[in-house]
Amino acid sequence: MRVDVVSKEYPPEVYGGAGVHVAELVRALRQIDGLETRVHAFGKPRDEAGTTAYADLDELATANGAIKTMGVDLAIVPGCEGADLVHSHTWYANFAGHVSSLLYGVPHVITAHSLEPLRPWKAEQLGGGYAVSSWVEKTSYLAAARVIAVSAAMRDDVLASYPDIDPDRVKVVHNGIDTDDWARVDAPDRVRELGVDPDRPSVIFVGRITRQKGLPLFLRAAAQLPPDVQLVLCAGAPDTPEIEAEVLGLVEELQQTRSGVVWIREMLPRPDVVALLSAATVFACPSIYEPLGIVNLEAMACETAVVATATGGIPEVVVDGTTGRLVPIDQATDGTGTPLDPEKYVADFAAALNEVVGDPDRAREMGRAGRQRAIDAFSWGAIAEQTLAIYRDATAR
Repeated sequence: MRVDVVSKEYPPEVYGGAGVHVAELVRALRQIDGLETRVHAFGKPRDEAGTTAYADLDELATANGAIKTMGVDLAIVPGCEGADLVHSHTWYANFAGHVSSLLYGVPHVITAHSLEPLRPWKAEQLGGGYAVSSWVEKTSYLAAARVIAVSAAMRDDVLASYPDIDPDRVKVVHNGIDTDDWARVDAPDRVRELGVDPDRPSVIFVGRITRQKGLPLFLRAAAQLPPDVQLVLCAGAPDTPEIEAEVLGLVEELQQTRSGVVWIREMLPRPDVVALLSAATVFACPSIYEPLGIVNLEAMACETAVVATATGGIPEVVVDGTTGRLVPIDQATDGTGTPLDPEKYVADFAAALNEVVGDPDRAREMGRAGRQRAIDAFSWGAIAEQTLAIYRDATAR
């Protein structure tokens, strides 16, 4: 069987959880005998066998971002000729998968990492392109042979957002983690080079600057941390100038009142992220929308306690009181996920952070339990086999 995987993100151009998922899934699929896995990715040329990259079309250089994306998708379609099945990831790639399915008469499988109806703030980023991206996603989902949700909560969201989809076509396969690549490493000298004192407690955030990740809410909660606790932000790729400015203002406020506020804006190589996670007392995930949250698995695999929002698929990963703490949230039902009482959420998140960071022994115990859970429940080999079973089901006629 030949499967063509289509993704905007693929190494080395990975900036979010979906890109990590695709890279690890492809690596695991390519280890299965009898399965040929090709990759079609956006961006600069790759030198990896079986992988083809596609740049933005010059003719669309000044077009809306959504139209640029569709142009790349159409360029990808001829490369999918001969595939037995096309598997796309995120709306950026869904159009290529959908058109390939129509043109070549093969099944299209979609992995649902996020949903446009649940990200209305993207209108800030794309303008009218958000209506286009929403149309692309809806059209593709309704026609797909199978939709893979990365959590049970995500499956519920898919069916709520697109009630015309046959529930039997929506399957759950969790995200995974490579616990060899993500494992605790003591590298105090490198941590110091990155601006962090490994001998002081620290709370770390890793993620993009987007409404979905809840960074402004977290920064407000961080103001309530004890003064000796460092705040480490590995945060870049802002969705809009507006949210970048908001985050900058909040960080500057914190820097005026406390020491140890470290903001690393560039994307770090994995060994550096592992070093920072391993040195941290707590990993913070203040997301208001998270289908599963690979970042939590990465932190857990590095034996770092997690404090995260009890939303989306996060409670399927983080076990409250065992691998960290889950912070309750009452959210708007208009698709934004906005906390109905932001001040209460901020206070609750701060309380959970302070509870864990204030008890280092318990934090270490939670970290060890988190790694064991990552090993036991989220291996990529098992996830690849579950995905292959869905491919076989989709191609059975």
